[in-house]
Amino acid sequence: MSSRRQKSKQRTARHRAQVRHEQTELVQVPIVRAGLPMLRDGLLRARYDAAQTTDENSRHWANADALSASAANTLAVRQTLRNRARYEAYNNCYLNGMVRTLSNDTVGIGPRLQILTPDRGVNREAEALWREWAMEIRLAAKLRVMSTAKIIDGEVFAVMATNRRLDGPIKLDLHLVECDRVTSPAYGASDDVDGIRFDAFGNPLEYCLLRNHPGDLARDMAFAWIPFEYMIHWFRGMRPGQQRGVSELMPALPLSALLRRYTLAVVAAAETAADFAAVLQTDAPADDNPDAKSARPWTVIELEQRMATVLPEGWKLGQVQSQQPTTTYAEFKRELINEMARAFLEPRNVAAGDSSDYNYASGRLDHQTYFRVVEIEQMDIESVVLDAVLRMWIREVAAAKIIAWPRSAYRWADTLRVPHHWLWKGTQHVDPLKEAKAQETRLKNHTATHTDEWGRDGEDVEEKFELIAQEKKLMKDLEAKYGISFDETPKTVGTNDENNVDDDEEK
Repeated sequence: MSSRRQKSKQRTARHRAQVRHEQTELVQVPIVRAGLPMLRDGLLRARYDAAQTTDENSRHWANADALSASAANTLAVRQTLRNRARYEAYNNCYLNGMVRTLSNDTVGIGPRLQILTPDRGVNREAEALWREWAMEIRLAAKLRVMSTAKIIDGEVFAVMATNRRLDGPIKLDLHLVECDRVTSPAYGASDDVDGIRFDAFGNPLEYCLLRNHPGDLARDMAFAWIPFEYMIHWFRGMRPGQQRGVSELMPALPLSALLRRYTLAVVAAAETAADFAAVLQTDAPADDNPDAKSARPWTVIELEQRMATVLPEGWKLGQVQSQQPTTTYAEFKRELINEMARAFLEPRNVAAGDSSDYNYASGRLDHQTYFRVVEIEQMDIESVVLDAVLRMWIREVAAAKIIAWPRSAYRWADTLRVPHHWLWKGTQHVDPLKEAKAQETRLKNHTATHTDEWGRDGEDVEEKFELIAQEKKLMKDLEAKYGISFDETPKTVGTNDENNVDDDEEK
């Protein structure tokens, strides 16, 4: 019986192993094209204008290739792009302003943590501890640097490490790493993909971090492998299978260089015309007038200020007329800036910092689409950066036993996970009176809550109500003590005709 049972167990084990292998193995399924016109070789007969190669468009599509995301974004390609992006971003005022504007609007003064456990006391204690820690490590400033580096370099790394020099009880710190330092010491000689090792599902396992930047004068190429749970890698992927980021300035780089070249050319042309104070002209042949030997062609003559003179017979005094800048100079620059700004999904008035040719309605419409982009960037920061930092921070808090977390406040996985929400500082409305009227209407018809309205400004609804309660109590105490009367009845906002001006009248 024991032999039969053993054989049965072996057959069951082999069967389970075979099932697991079949589940993980990729099965190629034949494609069925029912009801479609087929050729003998199995290809679908179709024609597209964009797929045709002619003498006219052959040069335009000469650089099109069928490389994969990894093959197209090699180390050499990414290095060339980020070097040029850094050069242009630091030398072009418009490009520098576009990058900084998007970074500042995305991060602002930094997010605010809201803990959502059932214990309000624990929530307040944890939020206060987080604020102190975030201020000490300058989290908001580091997030702005990360956002800027992601745009210019295409990617940014951050190591979560212990910093013993921090004064607070939490020694966790965020060490920013430039993407140049995450690479293979011997590129192509190991099993990693440019400094990152992945598992079978494409999840990063560890990162190769150089001790020194490759651009430093130090020749020390020592490195260390950092586990994935301590490393943050933030980049914007454009293709499936993309594992490293490419500079987001890539489409705007040729236009940025063209903009600077055009501006310098216009200035040089204007300076060249201004260098000639006056030009002497004559109809006589060269060297035919013995009285004007000192005014031979290409002779430079110094002029005195506020003087009058008599020219020789047959000579005329003229001046070079500067044709720069041309009448289309401003229009051409405006179109270049508009095209460059599309790489960041910024409207032109935001990119150029000029809304002089906008009306009120157009400005608001462009800003609405722009701030949707900002919200997506903020969501990306939350999922990639902030949530990872928070999990490590909670682990540090739990290890130090600073906060007595109730069992209902977390669940165990690889680390502590606490229900939370990130609050970002909202943007100010152009017309505060109209916004207050709209807010009052939304609250009355219950299309929004106080949490929604205060959440837009990055405020905690519980703290706001507590402050309101404290203010009311203070007003009552002052009335009883000093006899001061406070009118708590709020006046209706925007009831007069002045507050109901249409947008078309505010152009």
